Amino acid sequence: MAIVQAPAVRDITSVEARGTRDTGIDLVRSLCVIGVVLLHAIMVGVSVVDGRPVFDNASTGTWWIVPVSWALQVMPLFFVIGGFSGLLAYRSVLARGRDARSFIAGRVNRLLRPAVVTIAVIGIALWALTAFGVPVDLVTVAGYRYGQPLWFLAVFLLCQALLPALVHLHRTRPLLSLAALVCAAAGVDMARAVSGIDALGFLNLAFVWLALQQIGFFLADGSIDSLPRRTRVRVGAGAALALLLAFATGLCSPDLIAHINPPTTGLILVGIAHTCAVSLNRTRLSVLSAVPVAAAVSGVIGRRTMTIYLWHMPVLLAMAGVTALVAIGDGSALPVAGSAAWWADRPLWLATALTLTALVAIPFTRIETRRPPAPSDSTRRIVLSVLSGLIGVVLLLVVGTTPVTAMITVGLLVVALHLAAARTRSVWLPRPVLRNARRRARV
Repeated sequence: MAIVQAPAVRDITSVEARGTRDTGIDLVRSLCVIGVVLLHAIMVGVSVVDGRPVFDNASTGTWWIVPVSWALQVMPLFFVIGGFSGLLAYRSVLARGRDARSFIAGRVNRLLRPAVVTIAVIGIALWALTAFGVPVDLVTVAGYRYGQPLWFLAVFLLCQALLPALVHLHRTRPLLSLAALVCAAAGVDMARAVSGIDALGFLNLAFVWLALQQIGFFLADGSIDSLPRRTRVRVGAGAALALLLAFATGLCSPDLIAHINPPTTGLILVGIAHTCAVSLNRTRLSVLSAVPVAAAVSGVIGRRTMTIYLWHMPVLLAMAGVTALVAIGDGSALPVAGSAAWWADRPLWLATALTLTALVAIPFTRIETRRPPAPSDSTRRIVLSVLSGLIGVVLLLVVGTTPVTAMITVGLLVVALHLAAARTRSVWLPRPVLRNARRRARV
């Protein structure tokens, strides 16, 4: 993994380049987080079979997932915004006289610290459920469902770790670097289609999301906004039409959720269309973000984005479990997914999911926003830190989340945080403990 200190990115005229946040982009990021929670909430299904709760995907084999996915498939835009904010954050790090290692260490801390706590709590919860006699197969399903969204943590960590090197490529060969990633993603799709080996598609966990992050660089440096409005309209419409043509000809599924696992170049088209829409409405978004309600939502979510993402699935699984237990207790039947009664319950279900996720995330905010320790100045330690974090998360994705795998992952994430920090300072000791230790040492 190359860690390259990029030269200063060319001057831009955006608000961010002048050192202040773009509240419109912050609002879009917050709406993306809400979209992810809503999408997963509507997909969580629960039923009672032979007196036992059953967790499943409520969207499997349904027609309605297609329009829902068109409205709520925001992951491509999330990675574009990740590139946007990442480039600006990296420039800020360089402006303070630091280097790529500092940037990557900061990203490791921001992403993995809240993950350590969440995964530890889930591991303990799964152990407790087993100890209290909950059937093993049900605990296994709960662990599997919890671990599914963690792909984002692994991929986003990889993308942000590679960001300094990719910023350098963007500075020197912007179009070529983007074209190379897009072509690589398209090549993987073609190889997968020709060979029939679906596993090849997982190579696009790198190429697709890195390409979308690279598009975010163009938004951050003003390149997209500087294009004539008509050009941006044509590019965005062209991407949407290309996607519709692929649907119509059977080249890809009209269900945009199906493009996630493994990712396809269809997501790049979605990201291009969304990016053009954001660029065309930057002024409107800035005005909207100043509305008190929008500003409040953006402020609440912006400080705890990863915390919300990590906790929303446990909240949804708890809601599903409680719903099933109540139905078993009073002998009532749960509505069939997709039925009129089920849809009638969705507004309350979705509102409850958003509210409970926010309430759970608030107490854990300090973990995500706590000032990180001084970063390591060792390239080797930073590389090993990223690798340790990736291995820990991938373990849960491949093997599944169990009390044992959760604890192993927690250990690997703690190692990652330790390696990312300077050797002279502990990652975990609270500041008062450190101050007292230094005071005793002086005495």
